[in-house]
Amino acid sequence: MKASKRTRRAARRLYRVCLVNGRVDPDKARQAAQRVAGSGQRGTIAILGDFLRLVRLDRDRHRAVIETAAGLTDDVRRDVQAGLERTYGQGLETSFAVNPGLIGGMRIRVGSDVYDGSVRARLAALEAKL
Repeated sequence: MKASKRTRRAARRLYRVCLVNGRVDPDKARQAAQRVAGSGQRGTIAILGDFLRLVRLDRDRHRAVIETAAGLTDDVRRDVQAGLERTYGQGLETSFAVNPGLIGGMRIRVGSDVYDGSVRARLAALEAKL
């Protein structure tokens, strides 16, 4: 079901109310969602659905998932994290995971941005060319 303009506008207003220093405050978001859910107004479910989508996008924008083929040393982790914070700003949550399927290299995902420097991706690109 596609949300109407009025629904999207209400969800954006609700989202902006929950922002504190450029990030969604979980307590404010929870309180706002409860208040809207309890209002009994028409279109509440659609508004809350679109609001949830905006909150998830915000959360993903501030979370980095770094996958490597082998474990990284603490120095390399700090360097990667510092580079990502220079690009995306302070307060970025980072999580590191080992994925042997990458064969070698690193894949970084921040929100909808994906940086894939893995051997597996290079092999797939080479295979697509042939």
